[in-house]
Amino acid sequence: MAAEERRAARRGAAARDDDPARTHARDAAPEGGPAAGRPASLADGPAAGRDPAPARGQAACGTAAAGGRGTDPAGVRGAGPAGGRESGPAGGATRDAGTTAPDGRAPAAGGTAAAGGRLHVRAGETASGPYALDIGPERAGWTYCSLRVLDLPPGGSHAFATGGSEWIVLPLTGGCTVHTEGETFTLHGRDDVFRGVSDFAYVPRDAHAQIASGAGGRFALAGAKCERRLPARYGPAPEVPVELRGAGTCSRQVNNFAAADVFACDRLIAVEVLTPGGNWSSYPPHKHDEHRPGAESVLEEIYYFEVEDDGLGYHRVSPSREGGTDVLAEVRGGDTVLIPDGWHGPSIAQPGRTLYYLNVMAGPGETREWLISDHPDHRWVRDTWPAQAVDPRLPLYTAAAAAGRDRAPGRRGGS
Repeated sequence: MAAEERRAARRGAAARDDDPARTHARDAAPEGGPAAGRPASLADGPAAGRDPAPARGQAACGTAAAGGRGTDPAGVRGAGPAGGRESGPAGGATRDAGTTAPDGRAPAAGGTAAAGGRLHVRAGETASGPYALDIGPERAGWTYCSLRVLDLPPGGSHAFATGGSEWIVLPLTGGCTVHTEGETFTLHGRDDVFRGVSDFAYVPRDAHAQIASGAGGRFALAGAKCERRLPARYGPAPEVPVELRGAGTCSRQVNNFAAADVFACDRLIAVEVLTPGGNWSSYPPHKHDEHRPGAESVLEEIYYFEVEDDGLGYHRVSPSREGGTDVLAEVRGGDTVLIPDGWHGPSIAQPGRTLYYLNVMAGPGETREWLISDHPDHRWVRDTWPAQAVDPRLPLYTAAAAAGRDRAPGRRGGS
């Protein structure tokens, strides 16, 4: 419980909210100045138009070549299906173009705000009732993505209605049962996100669900507004593709539990990323804010962070167009960064402390797919990976290690 106490202490430290040395976030990047489109703290960096190496992750996001489908052509060393690609048969449903602008771009970030007009949401700032974090489309100022983090005490339970969203219940610490649609799914969970893959449960839209935990724990509820109503299902931990991406100091581990070609959802895409201390992930910077068929898809995205042993990390989002998202944030356990648009990455792990983030994505595309474009000034990084080895600290763990833990069936009938 020491980590929880430290997190609570940080939530009570109001001074942290106003510390300009810790965070710089704007919804609109002003034109002009010494380095237009970048935070003032970076104005004296390398040549204008480049996103300098900040001192401040994809998740599954910064790891596809320009116009790629979620695989590192030279950097994938993983066990994910189809070489780790994330755009396949799991999401082929067609639908309207949604809120994409006429030019194919996502709406500009102006007005997107989860807490006081900022895209960096610190731990506790959106706490509501049983939720340590509660971010939905209305609070975020967008259309699809939601994320809640539920803290349950030993013997605790929580019921919720899914409304017009599909949800995945993912244990961060501890295990639980999820009762929905007349079935009960037993989630064995894990000690924490740094020590194992977890099983999970999918809960459809227009349903009711109850989460209960005998020993207590922390549980992520990743959601997305959707149209189709898919059946409730259990996701076994041993079947989660664990992928190693990048090389050298850009090595990271991706747990593709709900990647687009791994687990069927209507719109929701979700993965976990672990970055060893001192490494960069979500790099090269990339974006998915423009509809370019076969090359780039429009996706809102939430990054939820945990840091090993109460450490810290840094995350950068730079504008992909005038007035776009501009964030430079020091992140700690329980913090969130919202990405409606823009080049996101790198995510940087403090030396000696593993950085974890959960990525939740959804968008208006006709197919559920993760297509990204690399920042042209940083694309060269990918070409250096074939000559480098993957960080020997990876994998931190494998899905196979979860097989012994998931001894019992994860699903049983009854009401």
